[in-house]
Amino acid sequence: MNPVFQPYTFNNGATVSNRLAVAPMTHFASDENGHITDQERTFLCNRFKGFGLFIAAATLVQANGKTFHGQPYAINETDLPSLREVAKIAQTQGAKAILQIHHGGLKAELSADIVAPSADEATGARELTAAEIEQLIAAYANAAALAVQAGFDGVEIHGANGYLLQQFVSAQTNRRTDEWGGSLQNRLRFPLAVVDAVAAAVKAHAKPDFILGYRFSPEEPGEQGITMAETFALVDALVQKPLQYLHVSLHDFYKKARRGADTHRARMELLHERIASRLPLIGVGNLYTGSDIAQAFHTGWAEFIALGKTVMINPDLADLVRENRDANIQTDLDPARTDHYRLPDALWQRCLTNSPWLPPVKGMERQIVDI
Repeated sequence: MNPVFQPYTFNNGATVSNRLAVAPMTHFASDENGHITDQERTFLCNRFKGFGLFIAAATLVQANGKTFHGQPYAINETDLPSLREVAKIAQTQGAKAILQIHHGGLKAELSADIVAPSADEATGARELTAAEIEQLIAAYANAAALAVQAGFDGVEIHGANGYLLQQFVSAQTNRRTDEWGGSLQNRLRFPLAVVDAVAAAVKAHAKPDFILGYRFSPEEPGEQGITMAETFALVDALVQKPLQYLHVSLHDFYKKARRGADTHRARMELLHERIASRLPLIGVGNLYTGSDIAQAFHTGWAEFIALGKTVMINPDLADLVRENRDANIQTDLDPARTDHYRLPDALWQRCLTNSPWLPPVKGMERQIVDI
């Protein structure tokens, strides 16, 4: 049997049945109020049976962070019925349901009032005031409390992919001169304050086995972009917090470090070494088949393997992996498929563009991404 089918018990006593995680997938399918629709139900139901963890799509904590059409909300109590349904859909399939909580910051293109660590002429973003930063910290904590009320098994703080938390860490986007910017220690202050506030909300409202994770991107391009050395400092701080896991966002599981560490070694390897078993690490990055998953898991660089693109085109993936049926696993998307793999219309249309962030389209040349 594939080695990922081993249970795991987190440091708070929560146990999952295996090391497979559904990566958070933006589906563009919630309604204008951030609530579940029929297309979203169709997408989620019977798609990840047999996974240990299901991490929901980036879910908004404050209205001015809206980044995607069809983005789900966790802002107030009116969002609870929708959140409850998403949690139940995941749990019915046997997975622990984890709500990823998010704010777009500079990337909140659908906001009339784009806010960020520092003003940005290109996006029209204005600099957050100190009071607004405190309000945002409270918004993340509130979203976590809503996740508890909705019956989720955990929360993942979205600190990756150039969104708000990462914008505070990066000297490229955080040019503040107050306590929230300047030195690396100050640039880490906001994400760590969010972790503390979310952890306090979880402690106040949830059972002890509620799972709390943090997702991050290890590097950025650009002279002032985040380096591996800076990410090591973030990791060193995060492992001191009451978290259950860390989750790295990567396009390629085996991609080597760019700067700030040994460039001959893979980012995954370096991160796992730095974490030093203090927390489990979820790895991800262009893995499609059972053999891909087993090979990645055998590196020893990750305790969990997260999968996104392959889940989109293989709704029975866990069964195929468990039964060693790699020949039946689809590795590219068939544009002639009449059921569109039960993907929401907006997601299907994006898939047909052959974006490197989505499954490769059969018969189309794939764009190479170097990030």
